[in-house]
Amino acid sequence: MELDFERCYRAVDSRDQRFDGWFCTAVTSTGIYCRPSCPAMTPKRANVRFYPSAAAAQRAGFRACKRCRPDAAPGSPEWDVRADLVGRAMRLIGDGVVDREGVPGLAGRLGYTERHLNRLLTAELGAGPLALARAQRAQTARILIETTDLGLAEIAFAAGFGSVRQFNDTILEVYAQAPSGLRERRKVTPNEAGTINLRLAYRSPLHAASLLDFLETRALPGVEERVGNTYRRGLSLPHGSATVSLSPADRWVSATLRLSDVRDLAPAVARARRLFDLDADPEAVDATLGADPAFAEMVRNEPGVRVPRSVDGFEIAVRAIVGQQVSVAGARTTLGRMIRSFKKPGELIGFPAAAEIAELPDDAFGMPVARRDTIRALAGAVADGKIDLDPGADRDETVARLTELPGIGAWTAGYVAMRAIGDPDVFLPTDLAVRRGAKALGLPDDPKTLSAYAERWRPWRSYALIRLWKAA
Repeated sequence: MELDFERCYRAVDSRDQRFDGWFCTAVTSTGIYCRPSCPAMTPKRANVRFYPSAAAAQRAGFRACKRCRPDAAPGSPEWDVRADLVGRAMRLIGDGVVDREGVPGLAGRLGYTERHLNRLLTAELGAGPLALARAQRAQTARILIETTDLGLAEIAFAAGFGSVRQFNDTILEVYAQAPSGLRERRKVTPNEAGTINLRLAYRSPLHAASLLDFLETRALPGVEERVGNTYRRGLSLPHGSATVSLSPADRWVSATLRLSDVRDLAPAVARARRLFDLDADPEAVDATLGADPAFAEMVRNEPGVRVPRSVDGFEIAVRAIVGQQVSVAGARTTLGRMIRSFKKPGELIGFPAAAEIAELPDDAFGMPVARRDTIRALAGAVADGKIDLDPGADRDETVARLTELPGIGAWTAGYVAMRAIGDPDVFLPTDLAVRRGAKALGLPDDPKTLSAYAERWRPWRSYALIRLWKAA
């Protein structure tokens, strides 16, 4: 990642929050690294170094600023846009794959050798996968130290460290304090066991109403719900179940996580951020769409519209299949019947796993036989690892494999690519609501003509889709 010194320094001098997460500012005279918007005095040019990641700054011997907490900045929006190896790797590292499967597991998922993966990540980010995962472990550990009453040894292993000594050394190196010192400084009242409250930063603006309205309209009873300004849902995570409550506020989203296993903190946070599209660059998106007279007024009145994504790629794929040629309300009813046997009274559950859906009896589906067979074929392919719907999946390969299944066409595969895999540049010109929205905005509603017109919205056509659905 090329960092232009002058542009970066101007961002630091103006404390521009839009650049938080894009790079880190390291100061040689103090030995610390900050986010660009840090309120501290702007350092002298001669004392400044810029790094593309917190891991690179840590590797160079700098510690995290205690004032601006650069490890808690929004993630780089580049990883959502990019579909190459580095972008895919960063999404998987953020989901905790290295902590669970090690670098060999990460390399295996991506289909490359460990050596090649390490070389590419180091060239672009100044650090390899182990260092990047280590930086994430340090952040996870800090959150657990400051928001729970877990013992420090428990936190060490919950955060993914291999030993207590490694945990102590890393925290001391990154935060210039021992773990016990971080706990003494905390101001947060301890929560009930397994409950963690934290703030998820984002780049302003965020049009929260459109996110909450979209999710509420499609909310699956027993899995998710909206209560006022809060969205709640169940999660199925690598080590157990969880629930998350998300309440948008100014500059951050308040999150309450209830985890059955605290080792799932990092993947839970990553999935919550992904669901609300919190690492997006709304100014870049709105600048492109707002340049079109058809969208100009909408963008001006409702800036920061995001693409609601997912916490579970398989869930989105099943929803897309069930929603073929039926209303949103009809799809909710059918999905509710399908997962009825998995529900537990009084609590939200994560969407059932692919293997569980594949084993459901025929009468649990409540849909045409062909559609039921499509869901079973998808579930089998996902359970066997033939189709990857994780955030680090190869987008083109996943779409190709989806469309090989009977009953899955371009619309369904595109919808899955947008919401499950996070492709920001999907367009569905045959979608009826999209065509209605286009007509309402004075755009062509013929699929072929509309598709050609939409080329001007690249690489943000997924965001254009959301606005077209809203216009319809």
